Order: sequence, then C-alpha cells, then structure tokens
Amino acid sequence: MKEYELVVLYHPDLEVDIAKATEKVAKIIADAKGKIIKQEDWGRKKLAYPIKGEKFAIYSVYALELPAAAPKKINDILNITNEVIRFLLTSVDPKIKALIEEEEQREKEEGGDEVIKETED
Repeated sequence: MKEYELVVLYHPDLEVDIAKATEKVAKIIADAKGKIIKQEDWGRKKLAYPIKGEKFAIYSVYALELPAAAPKKINDILNITNEVIRFLLTSVDPKIKALIEEEEQREKEEGGDEVIKETED
C-alpha cells in the first residue's frame, strides 16, 4: 500500500457537528480498503477566496495508506459529498518524508540542549 495525504475542507455550518462529517470521510476511506494513519483537525479558517459561496471552512488533514485503486474511488465519492466543499488527495514522496522526519528529529535534539541566559540591565 502507498502513503497519501488528504486535506478536506468541510462546510463551515458543520462546526457544531463535525464528528459526523469526519466519520463519513473515515467510512469512505475504510470502504476503499484504506487505513487512516493519522488525522489532524486544524479547525475553522478563513479561505483565501470564496469556495461555493463560503468564506470559511473547517480543515482536516489525514495521513493514509491506500491500495492502488482507492484514490479514484475516494475522489469520486468526495466529489459528490455535501459536507465537503473542497479536498486534495496527494501521494507522499518517500524521499521527502524521510527528509522531514530527519529534520524533525534534529530539531528535537537541538531544542532540548538550548539554554536561555538572562542578562541584567
């Protein structure tokens, strides 16, 4: 299975009941025989330009593992899902992922050794 990243913009009116919409997307992924590795909710954010007449959207990012045929199925279903106003499904480049993980590890190691010195005026 190949790794993918899915960013979903939900309709802003769903802010109170976002759990149903995220469960619906999770079911779509599971029905396509995919697996959610990680999910992050970024919350409600202002859009750069209106999409379907909306100026705000609720952002969710998913890290996925999908079989070869799944991306097309997921695209087709999300295109007709009312809760989703926009989405982007991209494959993850293993080289770039390795570089990002390496950089995060380096930041963790350097961040713990940093000492802040106070100066007196």
